[in-house]
Amino acid sequence: MKRLIVRVILFALTPMLKRTAAKHPEFRAALKKYDFVAQIKLKDGSVGRTYTIREGSIESTSSLAGPADVQMIFHDVDTALSMLKPNADMAEVVHAAKNFKVLVLGRNELVVAFMQLLNRSQTVQLTQGTTTPDGCARFTTNTNAGPLFIYVKDGRIVRVTPIELEAGDASSWTIEARGRQFTPERRTTVAPHGLALKSTVYSEQRLQYPMKRVDFDPKGERNPQNRGKSGYVRISWDEALSIVTDEIKRQKQVHGPGSIAIQTGSHHQWGNVGYYLSALLRFGNLIGFTRVHPNPDSWEGWYWGAQHHFGNSMRVGIAGNYGTTEDCLKNAEMMVFWSSDPESTNGAYAAYEGTQRRLWAKQLGIEFVHIDPHFNPTAQLLGGKWFPIKPTTDPALAIAIMYVWITEELYDRDYVANRTTGFDEWRAYVLGESDGVPKTPEWQQLETGIPAREVRALARKWGTKKTYLAVGAAGGGFGGACRSATGAQWARCMVMLMAMRGWGKPGINFGNLTTDAPVDLAFYFPGYADGGISGDLAWTAAAVNNYTRMPHVLSMNPVKQIVPRQRLPEAIMEGSASGYLWDGTSTEAQFAPFTYPMAGYSPIRMLYRYGTSTFSTIVNSSRWEKMYQHESLEFVVCQAIWNEGDAQFADIILPACTQLERTDISEWCNPGGYLPHGFNHLNHRVVVMQHKCIEPLGESKSDYQIFLDILTRMGLGAIFSEGCSELDWCKRVFDSSDLPKHISWSDFLKKGYYVVAPAADGARPPVTMRWFAEGRHKDEPEPAPLPSQYSGEFGLGLPTQSGKFEFIPQTLTRVDPKGLSLRPPLNRYIPAWEGAHSTELVRRYPLPLITSHTRYSFHTQADGKNSFLNNVEDHRVLIDGHHYWLLRVHPHDAAERGITHHDLIKVFNDRGIVICAADVSPLVARGVVKSFESSAVYAVRIINGERVDFGGCMNTLTPGRSQSPDTESMAPNSCLVQIERWTTPMPEAA
Repeated sequence: MKRLIVRVILFALTPMLKRTAAKHPEFRAALKKYDFVAQIKLKDGSVGRTYTIREGSIESTSSLAGPADVQMIFHDVDTALSMLKPNADMAEVVHAAKNFKVLVLGRNELVVAFMQLLNRSQTVQLTQGTTTPDGCARFTTNTNAGPLFIYVKDGRIVRVTPIELEAGDASSWTIEARGRQFTPERRTTVAPHGLALKSTVYSEQRLQYPMKRVDFDPKGERNPQNRGKSGYVRISWDEALSIVTDEIKRQKQVHGPGSIAIQTGSHHQWGNVGYYLSALLRFGNLIGFTRVHPNPDSWEGWYWGAQHHFGNSMRVGIAGNYGTTEDCLKNAEMMVFWSSDPESTNGAYAAYEGTQRRLWAKQLGIEFVHIDPHFNPTAQLLGGKWFPIKPTTDPALAIAIMYVWITEELYDRDYVANRTTGFDEWRAYVLGESDGVPKTPEWQQLETGIPAREVRALARKWGTKKTYLAVGAAGGGFGGACRSATGAQWARCMVMLMAMRGWGKPGINFGNLTTDAPVDLAFYFPGYADGGISGDLAWTAAAVNNYTRMPHVLSMNPVKQIVPRQRLPEAIMEGSASGYLWDGTSTEAQFAPFTYPMAGYSPIRMLYRYGTSTFSTIVNSSRWEKMYQHESLEFVVCQAIWNEGDAQFADIILPACTQLERTDISEWCNPGGYLPHGFNHLNHRVVVMQHKCIEPLGESKSDYQIFLDILTRMGLGAIFSEGCSELDWCKRVFDSSDLPKHISWSDFLKKGYYVVAPAADGARPPVTMRWFAEGRHKDEPEPAPLPSQYSGEFGLGLPTQSGKFEFIPQTLTRVDPKGLSLRPPLNRYIPAWEGAHSTELVRRYPLPLITSHTRYSFHTQADGKNSFLNNVEDHRVLIDGHHYWLLRVHPHDAAERGITHHDLIKVFNDRGIVICAADVSPLVARGVVKSFESSAVYAVRIINGERVDFGGCMNTLTPGRSQSPDTESMAPNSCLVQIERWTTPMPEAA
């Protein structure tokens, strides 16, 4: 009977495919692309059918005689039935594939084509998007800036708008605080770089065709010294793919494993399929590659410093944020924003969701304080007291505040006595009993420039009010002052301040109201760091949830060689490099160094460059230009969307399309991994179908398709794709989530988004650290349970050796018992190695330069592409036909140098020269200059023998030195420069 059912299924396949082709031109066109013969049969030959596809038609016969281009062979009838039935169980399908219970044989491109045709016959009838009254097709997409409606007419994007929630979407939550009710507006918000999406899609900087450097000959002279100098010639995809594929094979055959490195920019276009931790990682694992390992550049000081005091390695040292919005609005009396500008940084992906909540705090009369060298947009919006601190001196201010608390008994003595260890030693240091230097407000004034009387007033007010401490982008960590030579000191001081005030008690916690709206945390949808389609359990968070929810074939990189991202130029140019891993599985993991090259592996000879620009997002960026031109680097391929940054230094350019020209699926603001529940930044959880809104411009292709094309030529296309298109993978992601319990696949495809209902009032998450303050078992969610990190009963106390908050961390004491390093167990104030104490350097370069994230672009996304952002004078200024990057200068500093508003200025130090437009403004502290790190333009010209960048690559100026020698932590905000007027016009490129 089972064999008869298989025969019927195989017979019915032909008329089904014919009907689909007759009804759907798209499927008919796909059929016409190939001519081949395929067989589907049981291994014993007892049941089978032969299908002939010719010129868009398909015929079949029960005869298995004669040759076939593709054979799908099932081990037995049960396997055939499990895989051929509609809506097959993917766990059974994957199990069969992994254990050779099904074989698909033949030329790889035909195998992939046949499998995708079968899948496409099931999806081609689905409707995607809706039609609007003006005749537009309305699609949806998701971005780093927020979700969007995309309106398309006649194949072109007409407009993009935020998503307005409908009456049928899930209800919104309400918080009751101090006799008032607060409910968020029923819409999504979008940051500027998301609203610029249309103009970046149609930017003249788009790469639309494969290109080859004119003086690069893969079989002759390669001329690496001319990368970045010589031009390009358009080539066919066939030639480009052949060059890349042949070079991958040559590298492995000539040099051996490890010679190919893959390097990505900071973030990429959003999605769970096309993201670098998904399709790219699967591609890399299949060819084998040296991993360019990122430093924790979003949380430097927290990972290398703060976590030693309270554990939390699975959150890389970042403070949790559960329940803090409601607690803050109900209980807090003051908020201290310390190097925290959420109106610019948006919690990375959350757009302006938190703005409404901060305005509620203002309505409730909560007092605001801002500690920052820059009177940033958050301070401008909320108002309050501004402390214009000198860069890198933040730890001195924090220690002086603790001095006041200790001497005036303004700290929570009961909490410190029962919940912490090591306080007596810390107290002795603060009071000067151990080193003879009391850390008074007068002591800090010499460092920070903040008057002692103001510090005493702040300390007293803070010590008598329930205060939320907002640090970094998300309020509990990330960015800001943690990216300087004193970054780890500062982050450590922040958690110590909170411990002294009773961290976790009502109204006393971390947060800037960017995080922890009371959304439902239990509804499962994978974040981008959960691995997507990668199948990688080692370098993603797939093992936590995703792999058990979405069965797919595992992939693994056999090359164990690693090079630290910040040291990649030295690895290639000098032949060696060393660094320290970031690894969230334990606090101690960060102490183990690794070196490159690793015994048994080849040095890097080929670089596969993917995604956005490295320049401007990596310190001392000019090193990358020298690296690309080094003779040891035999081949550079760049897979990119726009002609920016690294693409200028490639031998072969592979043009990728934007997310509006491919298919993907994702949840807004859901990174997953070490940042679980990131969607609690939002007022509404929104899962989005990222429709393919338009056809790829020119000959550009999706990243997924480019990887598939390369791997197909290597015989790996079927393994990579598992027979799936991007839409098929989206369906598998959909099925792995909780979405099918609430909405059908067809309805989701049509509407384009789903709003997750908020948590019921009784199911809202508990307040972070409240359990610890009250001496209870931990009841806030764990990223992943790691019981061995607890020295006592699991969940009781902190995951530190003592189970308590440690003012003198035992992890640091074990590796530095005498406290001789730049990261000593006792967190003493050590001035920055590039700062006010750098006497000789200060004489030449007296101005500290701060380069934070801009509020307009996201890293290099949206900038440098002639988008409408160029019309925002707070972003770039048009002078003599060129859009210049801005440098904010205090009026006194500008006047001393004869600089007026929007003059061109030369910003320079020993590391480089950048030409900016002066933004003369009192919003920056005197003696400090302020700019942004994320320019997408790297435009170097040689003027009077000097290399001068006109693009705004401020990281040309920043140091490449780690915060401390025993970490891999960049310190761009420890940077001294000088400025002067510039009058030479920008010359044309050579």
